Amino acid sequence: MSKASKLAENVLVYAAKGAWEVFERVNRINPNPSITPKWSDKPLLKSWQKEKPPLGWPRSTDSLCPKCVPEIRQQILDGKLPHEVLLNEKVGEIKATIIERDGQILMVKDCPKHGHFEDLMSTDPAFFKHLEESFPGRDIRAHNDEKLHNHGTSTVTHGRGSVLTIDLTNRCNMMCDPCFMDANQVGFVHELTWDEIKTMLDNAITIKPRRQMSVQFSGGEPTLSPYFLDAVAYARKVGYNSVQAATNGIEFAKSKELCRAACEAGLRYVYLQFDGIGNAANSHRKVGNLFDVKLQAIANLHEAGVDIVPVTTIINGINNEQVGRIVEFALDNPRTINFLSFQPVSFTGRDEDISDDRRLAQRYTLSHLAHDVKDQTGLGEPVRDWFPISFMSTFSDWADNVHGPNNDWGQLSCGCHPNCGIGMALMIDKETKEAVPVTAFINANRLAKDVAKVNDAARGKVLSIVGIGLALLRNYDPFKAPTHFKISDMMAKMDKTFGASGKNYGKVTGDRTADDIKLRRQDRWNFLFIAGMWFQDLFNYDFRRTEQCIIPYATQEGEISFCAYNTGVGWRNIIEKMHMTATLTKWYEEHGRHEIFAGGKKVGMAQQGHNLDLNMQHVNAEANHTLDDLGIAKNAREEKLRARDEKIKFEKVKADAESLRMAKLYREHVLGEKPVEGLVRLDSIAPAKPVTQRAEEPVAGD
Repeated sequence: MSKASKLAENVLVYAAKGAWEVFERVNRINPNPSITPKWSDKPLLKSWQKEKPPLGWPRSTDSLCPKCVPEIRQQILDGKLPHEVLLNEKVGEIKATIIERDGQILMVKDCPKHGHFEDLMSTDPAFFKHLEESFPGRDIRAHNDEKLHNHGTSTVTHGRGSVLTIDLTNRCNMMCDPCFMDANQVGFVHELTWDEIKTMLDNAITIKPRRQMSVQFSGGEPTLSPYFLDAVAYARKVGYNSVQAATNGIEFAKSKELCRAACEAGLRYVYLQFDGIGNAANSHRKVGNLFDVKLQAIANLHEAGVDIVPVTTIINGINNEQVGRIVEFALDNPRTINFLSFQPVSFTGRDEDISDDRRLAQRYTLSHLAHDVKDQTGLGEPVRDWFPISFMSTFSDWADNVHGPNNDWGQLSCGCHPNCGIGMALMIDKETKEAVPVTAFINANRLAKDVAKVNDAARGKVLSIVGIGLALLRNYDPFKAPTHFKISDMMAKMDKTFGASGKNYGKVTGDRTADDIKLRRQDRWNFLFIAGMWFQDLFNYDFRRTEQCIIPYATQEGEISFCAYNTGVGWRNIIEKMHMTATLTKWYEEHGRHEIFAGGKKVGMAQQGHNLDLNMQHVNAEANHTLDDLGIAKNAREEKLRARDEKIKFEKVKADAESLRMAKLYREHVLGEKPVEGLVRLDSIAPAKPVTQRAEEPVAGD
């Protein structure tokens, strides 16, 4: 845009500021009551009605003992305790305090049996405070959910969630470290039947508020399930628009046909395991050509019409230097990547029994993420440009008001705790690749407050659209926006996201076609969202987070918070054992062994080739050697091997000492030798120095 065009837009911004003042004063007069949509038996919440958990610090919360919980879980698995104790008792629970010390936010707690524990929550108190102050509050309390939400103190109590995860199988074709579910190592197969999959999806739409949410099929590796494509199609059939697969990408890289079939079944997103740029950056996964696999999977899926979300488990000392490289990869490929998900490591599953030294060295927080993006790319001011994911729920409330009481589904609403997830949005010009944080040219804090006022008045579709239009304009700075970005582009992006006007940007519903996919991709502007989702482990567990989880798991025992299922009291271990399909031995006898890529084995791909832009310096960089330099194990397997070697070394020293003791006793009591007191080894005596005669002294004997 020319400077004149920017000046003209600035005039429009100032006009909107004046118009907003008039609109807002009139809008405050006799606000309408909240609507009760047919997807909820309870009315939409006004901004002041939204509940908030205790925030700030120091504050007390309910947590778990990292030692008590595994002990109790094992008793349940061994049949010594019924699993109902998790419903009726506060097993393993202890109080925790969140404090600031030496410029860091910590969780500290004490168990009367196992002593003191503490762990890092944030390296930046100002950033931590900003996230909590930006939290708009919880969603509507869950209702009509008694059948599916009954898990004692781990029960989800608010909202409907954003992503319903269904593990189709615990089988996997990799042997990763880390692995929060310990795939291929539990001694049995847990794989859902077709009837179980349908029942979980049918149950999911009974809970209210009945919000549109993503359904993510996971595992293990979900593509190993014989029902993978059927599950995708059925999820679309019952009404979910955003159907996803969380995958390592191996099967998609091997087969373009699978990619096309998945898209035709209704797969919209693939959450692709993606730990860094280059095979060295992925070497800790022990697949020889894993980065090549990722690139081929991206190429195949994008060609088929499926969108890709690289998902990165970030571990200090393993791949923390890859944060900026992955962001730059997305910036270099804006027509292919429009979402990044970083997940700081959770020490659970294979890594639950971790040493303090390794845990403290590898711990990575959301504050690390925000600062690493800035330090490694120059993009984003942590306190200005990063917000809790729940910040967007204010805009979801606006869309719910616009779509009215007769809509079949509510909007997706990310109402998680501010310590759970964060995000930063970049507006990228697909043609020039210029990228600017959205919150650099839109005053996000004031915009959210303005939109909340529009929502609280509940004026209906037309006035709600007018209100948000004025709010967007008055908080917009055209001179800080990307060079070619226009006000009309901003309005179109908002409309495309929430479907307010009804304009066709390409359907996302179950009847979408290849033309719809093509139409949605024609937009010049890529709204790249960089998300950080920090799942809990036993060292930083907070039940206030579990209560408002937005990523529940669908299981044979109801829907359970992500953290309560994978960490916490460990519902996964218990439910999979309760409903196991077969022992490994029986499974292998009946089905044979599936191929596993580990130990450096390479994946064979029939077709290879992509048009992704790569920074070859990043591709060819060495792996991170930080932990090697510190002498700290990289993963659970290495830690166990080191512990075994130390034990062997200790036992050898102990055995040598015992051998010497027995030899001494033999000489004394069998041979009758008497111990010599004050015995000194001859080789330990220094040789005498020669005597030098001094001239003035007489020589003895003269």
